[in-house]
Amino acid sequence: MSSPPPLPPETGPFEQAADTLGLTSSLRALLERPAREFTFAIPVRLDDGRREIFPGFRIVHNDARGPATGGFRFHPAENLAGIRGLAMHKTWQCAVADIPLGGAHGGVICDPHRLSDGEQERLCRGWVRQALPLLGPQVDVPSPDLMTSARHMAWMLDEYETLVHLKAPGAVSGKPLPLGGSLGRAESTGYGLVFMLRETLRELGIRLESTTASVQGLGMVARHAIRLYQQIGGTVVAVSCLDPRTGLPHTLRKAEGIPLDPLLAAADPFGGVDPDRALALGCRVEDGTAWLREEVDLLIPAALEDQLTPATVGLISPRVRVIAEGASGPTDPAVDPCLAERGITVIPDFLAGSGGVIGSYFEQIQSNTNLCWEKDEMLGRLDVKMTTAYLGVAELARQRKVSLRQAAYLLAVSRVAEAVQLRGWA
Repeated sequence: MSSPPPLPPETGPFEQAADTLGLTSSLRALLERPAREFTFAIPVRLDDGRREIFPGFRIVHNDARGPATGGFRFHPAENLAGIRGLAMHKTWQCAVADIPLGGAHGGVICDPHRLSDGEQERLCRGWVRQALPLLGPQVDVPSPDLMTSARHMAWMLDEYETLVHLKAPGAVSGKPLPLGGSLGRAESTGYGLVFMLRETLRELGIRLESTTASVQGLGMVARHAIRLYQQIGGTVVAVSCLDPRTGLPHTLRKAEGIPLDPLLAAADPFGGVDPDRALALGCRVEDGTAWLREEVDLLIPAALEDQLTPATVGLISPRVRVIAEGASGPTDPAVDPCLAERGITVIPDFLAGSGGVIGSYFEQIQSNTNLCWEKDEMLGRLDVKMTTAYLGVAELARQRKVSLRQAAYLLAVSRVAEAVQLRGWA
C-alpha cells in the first residue's frame, strides 16, 4: 500500500493544535522550545582504572502547571534533539492526564550492556552531581526510562540526599519499595495502556478478550501491558525484542500465544532474548519488522520512537484495528492520514502511556506526605484517572470530528497555555 508524502513541519500535531486554539505568537514560541537545557560531561572511573567522559543531559520543557517530571535513560545513540522532543512529550502527557506537573527528560549517552553495575552506579551518581541545580521534589523529579530501572533510581536518590543533607524520597520516582517507592508504580505504564485499550475497544464494540496482539518491546512497559492483557484474555502472538548477541531486533512468533513468564525467564535484564532460548520456548524467530506484518487486531509499539514510518506503514496487516502507542513517538505524523484512511484507531503515545506519569505523580504524593497506599488502591486510582483522561479526549474528538491524537493535543496544549497565561509568561 502506498504511503502519503511527509507532512511539512508547520503542519505537525502541535502546530495544528496551536492554529486551532489561536495561540499568540509569543505563547506559541514559548511552548515550542524548552524552558531550560542543561548539558554536561560526567567523568567516570571504569573498573579497569581508566577514566571515561560520558555526555549527560537534563531538559525541562515547561513547568507552568507544576514541578517537572520525566524519564532518565541510558542509550548509546541518544542526542539533544531527541531529549528535547521527549521533554515536550512529557509536558503534554502530564497535561492530558490533568495532573499538576510539567515535562522534562534526561539521560546519558552510553551503552549499559558494556558497563558493570559499579560503573553504572558511578555514572548515575555523577549525573546527579552535575544536574543537582535542576533537581528536587518541588523542582524536577527523574524517573526510570529506557535501559534504567528502580536500581538506578536508588543510587540517584542516595546521591541527591547525600548532597542536600536531607531525606527527600520524593526527589525521584520509580524507586525501590524500601526507599519509599510505590506499590503498583512498576506496572503503571503498561497497565495504563491496557486500560486505554479496554476503553477504546469498548467504543469500537470489540471484546478485548477476543483479540490478538503483536508487541514491540520487552521492557517495563511492554511486559506489564502483556501481563494485564493476557490476564483479561487477550492473546499475544508476536514480540519484537533485541538479540543480545547482535544488538539488533528480532521477532518471536507463536500462533497460539507466547506465555509471558517463560519469556521473561529467558530474557536478559534489558529485555533481550537469545534466539536459541526463544526456539526452546516453541517460538519462531524472524526479522525485526515481522511484528508489524502479523495478522492481529492490535499493534502495541512499546520500545523506540520512529517505528511506524512511510517506509514501514505498508507492512501493517489489513486486519489491524487499533494501534496503542506504548513508546514515545513511535509513529511518524506523516503516516497518521494513511492509518486513518485504513480505519485504524491510534491511541497516541502521550495518552496511552500516561499511566507512567500518573504513577509517578501518585508516588510523589506518597513520598512527600509519608503515606503508603496498598497496591489495589494505587491501581484503582490509576484506572479511574486513565479512564477519565480517555473519556475526555474521546468526547473532544467526537465534538471536533478529529482523531484521538488531534483531540489529545488540543486538550493538552490548551491546559498548558492557560497555565502559562495565568502566570503572565506570554
